[in-house]
Amino acid sequence: MTSSKTTETPSPRYSGIDLWGPAEILDGMIEGQFAAVGAVHAARDVLESAALAIEARLRDGGRLVYAGAGTSGRLAVQDGAELMPTFSWPADRLLLLLAGGDEALIRAVEGAEDDADAATALVRQHKVGEPDALVAVAASGTTPFTLCALREAKRAGALTVGIANNRETPLLTEADHAVWLDTGAEPIAGSTRMKAGTAQRVALTVLSTLVMIRLGRVYRGLMVDLQAVNTKLVRRSESILMQLTERPREEIRTALRQARGNVKAAFLVLEGCDPDEARRLLLHAGGNLRTAKEMAAPRSRRTKAPA
Repeated sequence: MTSSKTTETPSPRYSGIDLWGPAEILDGMIEGQFAAVGAVHAARDVLESAALAIEARLRDGGRLVYAGAGTSGRLAVQDGAELMPTFSWPADRLLLLLAGGDEALIRAVEGAEDDADAATALVRQHKVGEPDALVAVAASGTTPFTLCALREAKRAGALTVGIANNRETPLLTEADHAVWLDTGAEPIAGSTRMKAGTAQRVALTVLSTLVMIRLGRVYRGLMVDLQAVNTKLVRRSESILMQLTERPREEIRTALRQARGNVKAAFLVLEGCDPDEARRLLLHAGGNLRTAKEMAAPRSRRTKAPA
C-alpha cells in the first residue's frame, strides 16, 4: 500500500515561518538542508549497490539514461549533462528524458509531467533496453511521466534505479534499485525544490561520481578524463599533469599536443610511450589509466635498461 506523501504534509516545525525573523527563517531552512544530506547518508548502502549495477551495464557498452519531470527532472538532467565535461562521458551513451523537453529546463510545461504516453514513446524511440541503465527521479514517486519511463525501460530489459522522497511509492517498489530519501515535510509544504531537491541532487552526484570512479575516469583524485574545451580547462589539464609527473610545463604542453589533448594519453607519453602506443594501451585497458600504466611498465623498463 502506498504511504502518504510526506513531502506534501505541512510541518508543525515550520507552521509559523512567515512570522519569523530573517535569521530564524534562514536557520530553519539551513537546518533542513543538513537533514537532506543526512537522508542521503542513510541511503548509502542502496546507492552503492545501484552504482555497482550501473557500472556493470556501462562496462558492457550500455547507456546511462536519466528520466524525470519538473524540479526532479531538471536536477537529473543537470547531473547527466555534467558527466560529459567532467569525465568525458560520450554523448552517444547518455540519454536525458525530461518531461516537456528542452523548454522544461527553464519553465514549467503545462501537463508534461502527467504525459505517460510521451514517456513510453521516448523510451521506445531511443530503444532503451537491456544494455542500458535508467535513473528515474521523482520526489513524490508517482509522477506519471517518470513512472512510465521506468516501467517501459524495465519492460525492455534495462536496469532501473528509482529515487524518491516518499516511502513505498510505485517508483521505488517497481525499480530494481530503490533509493528512498527520507527528507520528510518541507519548510514550505510541497516545495520539493528545498529538502527533497537537495537530497536528490546529492544522491545523483554521489551515485554518478561513484560510477565514473569505478569506470577508471578518476586517477589519484584527479579529473584525468576532463574535456579541455576552454582556456580554463586547458590550464587545468596542464596542472593535473604537473601534479602527476612534476615535469616542466613546456614538456607537458608538448605531450598534450602529441596526445591531441587527451590527459591520460599525455601522461603515458610523459612516461615514455609514443602517442599511438599510449592510445592503444588505453584502449586495451578500457580507459583505465592505472591499468594502462601497469601495462606500459614492462616496456618502459626495457627501454631504460642498459645496453
